[in-house]
Amino acid sequence: MNVRRVVFWVAALAAIAAVAGATYFSGSGEDIEFEATDVSDVTWGRDFHLTGDDGAPHELAEFRGKVVALYFGYTQCPDVCPTTMATLAQAVRMLGNDGERVQGVFITVDPRHDTPQVLAKYVTTFHSSFIGLYGDKPAIQHTAREFHVLASRAAHSTPVFLFDPTGRLRLIVRPEATPESIAHDLRLLLTKTPA
Repeated sequence: MNVRRVVFWVAALAAIAAVAGATYFSGSGEDIEFEATDVSDVTWGRDFHLTGDDGAPHELAEFRGKVVALYFGYTQCPDVCPTTMATLAQAVRMLGNDGERVQGVFITVDPRHDTPQVLAKYVTTFHSSFIGLYGDKPAIQHTAREFHVLASRAAHSTPVFLFDPTGRLRLIVRPEATPESIAHDLRLLLTKTPA
């Protein structure tokens, strides 16, 4: 075997050892295993600027220190919206006292019918800490584009977006997720997010 081949095989074995070592160490309990879809590296879904059912302006930055669960829907939705909101509320309750560090946010895609009073009654039916947000049509459409969702009564997207306490979009939860799987991910975001 000539010197060139020896160098090649030594380098190849070193590369394999490095990959094996990285795999071993990444499996040592430091990896976070989410049940929802991890979208930590996306460059969209960065913020919203809408009005709350309390009449005040709201944006993502005000919830720093909390996990934010964001959902687009409308109050007259007959099925997926109330089911998703109920599931999310149940997941928050499963956290016990840690649930106080989760902020549920419902953005209406039907601001014409979802007045502040209607929104406030709707969201607090599921959980007393949840808030409803609205805006005019351009504001809703701008927010929908930021989150890559459809936003109208005729067709609206159904995922829940989870932000970690630093305000970074981390997970997309599908409508079929159970309260247990959502609670699992909320707990991880609360306890494993770097400061």
